[in-house]
Amino acid sequence: MALRTRRSRALTGLAAFALAPAVLTSCSAGSLGSSGDDGSGTSITFLVDNAPQTVSTAEALAEDFNASQSEVRVEVETRPQGAEGDNLLKTRLQTGSMSDVFAYNAGSLFQQLAPQTTLTPVTGEAFLDRVDDSFEPQVSAGQDVYGVPMGTAFGGGVLYNREVYERLGLQVPTTWADFIANSEKIRAAGIAPVVQTYAETWTSQLLVLGDFHNVAAANPSFAQDYTAGRAEYATDPVALKGFEHTQEVHDKALVNEDFASAKVEDGIRMLAEGTGAQYPLLSTNVATILSVAPERIGDIGFFALPGDDPATNGLTAWFPGGVYVPKSTEGEQLEAAKAFLDYLTTPASCDIQSEQSVPTGPYLVEGCELPADVPQITRDVSAYFETGKQSPALEYLSPIKGPALEQILVEVGSGIRTAADGAALYDQDVQKQAQQLGLEGW
Repeated sequence: MALRTRRSRALTGLAAFALAPAVLTSCSAGSLGSSGDDGSGTSITFLVDNAPQTVSTAEALAEDFNASQSEVRVEVETRPQGAEGDNLLKTRLQTGSMSDVFAYNAGSLFQQLAPQTTLTPVTGEAFLDRVDDSFEPQVSAGQDVYGVPMGTAFGGGVLYNREVYERLGLQVPTTWADFIANSEKIRAAGIAPVVQTYAETWTSQLLVLGDFHNVAAANPSFAQDYTAGRAEYATDPVALKGFEHTQEVHDKALVNEDFASAKVEDGIRMLAEGTGAQYPLLSTNVATILSVAPERIGDIGFFALPGDDPATNGLTAWFPGGVYVPKSTEGEQLEAAKAFLDYLTTPASCDIQSEQSVPTGPYLVEGCELPADVPQITRDVSAYFETGKQSPALEYLSPIKGPALEQILVEVGSGIRTAADGAALYDQDVQKQAQQLGLEGW
C-alpha cells in the first residue's frame, strides 16, 4: 500500500528546557560493532528509548544496515523512557555529548529540543524527497527540516465492530449526527454503542483530541491562536464540541455500564465479542487486539471521528517519531549519520520494521508498502493518508497541552461536570502550562 507524496507545510511551536542526569546503556544486535571487521569504516552510535519493541526494531535496522555496506557501522545505545530519558537527551544535546544519531518524538516535543540550536538540519538532502510531505512539518523549525520518520503514522478515531455494523445495516458515519443515530440503533439491538474505559483515564481524551481535524477544518488558525492565548476551548464553539460529545454519549446512556471501572483490555474484549460496537481510541491498539482477541482482528475496523460537515470529514493524525543528528556530530560521523538516515527512508527499512511489529498506519516513506496481511484497522487509517483526508493532531502544532485534561474529561464523561464547565476548567489548566513554558500572550 504505497503512499502518494503531497505538499503541505505548517508548524507552530516554541522551545522549553529541563535538565537532569540519567544513564545510558549500549546493546548489540547480530553484526553490530564499533568498526568494520577489518578495522576500517566509520562507527556511529544510535540512541533510542529502552522500550523492548523500540530496542528490537533499532537493533534489527542497525544489523540490516551494517550488513548492506561496509563503510559505516551502527551501534545501538538505549536511554530510559519518560521524563528521565527526556532530561538525559536534552542535557546531552546542550553539552555536546549526544550520540551520533538519535530517535525522539516529532511535533511539539521535538520543538522543545530547540532544534535550531542543537540539531543539524537535513534540508536539501536527497533522501528527504522520499519522505511524505505530511511528515516534514512535524520535524521542521524555521525554514529547515531536521529528521526522517521511524515507524508508522496512526490515527485517533473510532474502532468499530464491522460484523455488528453489517448485521444492523449501518454505514460508517461522516457526521456526528450519523454517529449518534448509529449508536441509538446499536443500543436498540442490546449492544453497548460507545465503549468507554475510564479506569485508564487517558482513554477519556479521544472524543476531544481525535476531533481536532474537525476543529482545524472549521478554523484553520485555531492552533496558532491557541498557542498565542487568543483561542480557548470554552469560547470556541467548534473546539467545545469534543467536550459536548463526551457529555452527550453519557447523558444519552450510550456508554457501557462499567465505563468507570473498565480498562482498555476490557473495552477491546467487548468490541471483539460484539457486546460493544464502537470504541474511541488510537489505532495503535492493534497490538492490544492481537493480544486479547487475535481471532477477531479482522472484525474490527476504524473510522475518523465525524464532525458536522461531511465534506470535510477526515482523520486526526498522529505521526511517527523522527531520527535526528545533533550538531555535535561532525566530519566522518556526520556523513555516516546521513548515510543511515538515507537507509531509514528506503523500503528495505520499512520491511524490517514491519517484521518487528504490526504497522498501525502507513509508512510516510515513498515506495514503502504495507504487508498484504495487515489488519483492517491499518488499511482504514492508511486510506485517509492516501486520499489526503487527514491533518495533524493539535500536539503537532502547539506545545500546549494541559496535564489535567484526562481527569477533567472523566468527570464530563461521568456526568459529574458539564461540558462547558469542563472546557473552562481545562482552559485554566492550559493557561498554567503556557505560563510555565514562558509563552508570549499568556
